[in-house]
Amino acid sequence: MPRKRQPKPEAVQPKKVLVITAHPDDSEFGAAGTVALWSSQGWEVNYVVCTNGDKGSQDPKMTPKKLAKIREKEQRCAADVLGVKEVVFLGYGDGELEESRDFLRNVVRLIRRFRPDIVVTQDPYRRNAAHRDHRITGRVVLDAIFPYARDRLHFYELLRDEGLEPHKVREVYLTGAEDPDTFIDISPTWERKIAAIKCHHSQVGGRDEHFPQFMRQNAETLGKEKGIPLAEAFRRLEMRV
Repeated sequence: MPRKRQPKPEAVQPKKVLVITAHPDDSEFGAAGTVALWSSQGWEVNYVVCTNGDKGSQDPKMTPKKLAKIREKEQRCAADVLGVKEVVFLGYGDGELEESRDFLRNVVRLIRRFRPDIVVTQDPYRRNAAHRDHRITGRVVLDAIFPYARDRLHFYELLRDEGLEPHKVREVYLTGAEDPDTFIDISPTWERKIAAIKCHHSQVGGRDEHFPQFMRQNAETLGKEKGIPLAEAFRRLEMRV
């Protein structure tokens, strides 16, 4: 009797990740090793950078307009190193983010456009000092995920005028968390993380000899209790779908 053919298993679709941070370089310091790991596994990773970083310089000859162009170029360099598919720049001024309807709509639009399984953003719940843009970005992104991107009639114009259907994000990874619960081994992608950070020369130039060792010590400390040689740490949220 001929054997029955077993049905072929359905192909597992690679996950989609959207990383949304306040400034150029925030993604690299917080999650570059994880981003490189995911992209190497065939996941699609896209970036949203909310501000243009036009205030981050102590150079007396620098201007905001010039710095914004430099930092966009640096961010694209870092994204290329990590295998990021696309970088979207919202272009708000550095230090000028507000929890506005406009900002919330822009984030909802991009969540509905990219349709990620996972969103990585900055933890807005830190008790210790954090950049105001980081706090606002984290709050707006979490609000955008739930309920605004999920519910059909919120920002109805995005559906009516742009055809952007509602989307349910399944997981959120918060960078910079003081009480992380998720630790990822980035030993295989450590060099790519450092290479990506070095793309941000306007921010780390002059510290090139010292910051890799500082970053390594921090990654070793994060992973020590979990038996991980080099770690990035997150607070992970499972969203209601």
